[in-house]
Amino acid sequence: MTNDFEGKVVLITGAGKGRGRALAEEFAKRGASVAANDISPVNVDGLVAQSGGRIKAYVDDVAKKVAAQSIVNQVEDDFGRIDILINHAAVEPRVALLDMDEWDWHRVLDVNLTGAFLMMQSVGRVMRAKGSLSEDLAGVIINLISARPLDVQNEAAYNASMAGLVALTRSGAYEMSSSGIHIHAVGTDIEKFHQAESSVPSDFMEAVMFLCRSTLNGQIVNAAGK
Repeated sequence: MTNDFEGKVVLITGAGKGRGRALAEEFAKRGASVAANDISPVNVDGLVAQSGGRIKAYVDDVAKKVAAQSIVNQVEDDFGRIDILINHAAVEPRVALLDMDEWDWHRVLDVNLTGAFLMMQSVGRVMRAKGSLSEDLAGVIINLISARPLDVQNEAAYNASMAGLVALTRSGAYEMSSSGIHIHAVGTDIEKFHQAESSVPSDFMEAVMFLCRSTLNGQIVNAAGK
């Protein structure tokens, strides 16, 4: 394992489980300092304990503006900058459209889409002011997406949030490139959104690592693997 992210600061939302946790572990192995956010301390305590000091927990709800800004401020205070942001925090209530109440609908969009927006905005400002990921880049933001088939029941709110996140990624990549910030989306089952150069690896983990070192921008990657 190479230390290709030695000295870099990576903030991952929803880092307590699934792909967020796997990426936190991988970045730490590759030398990065990892700020692991999750809404539940139980989800990140073990991750921090096993990291050898490479991972620090930040427990708060990214769907709330004050909380999201607090996370970013704390990470900036602790590490001085943020080089990479991975948006992984997401909820999936699995409630039928005709039975879903307004709270469920709002919570899905608040976490999956608004949370990503708030983090992109707050972290993007830090990157613009202090970013130094490489000579050519102030920072990289990657939104993690996992779509569901449209013919599966009880996924309407979740799929709406994921489609919105793809659109937010594309618009953000265009708008923030002038500040030296590149934005991508990497996910599974998003063939219909796929728009990536052939040089981007097809494996999920390697696609993320590649994009965090690449000068490409606005890649929407349908990846395989865990």
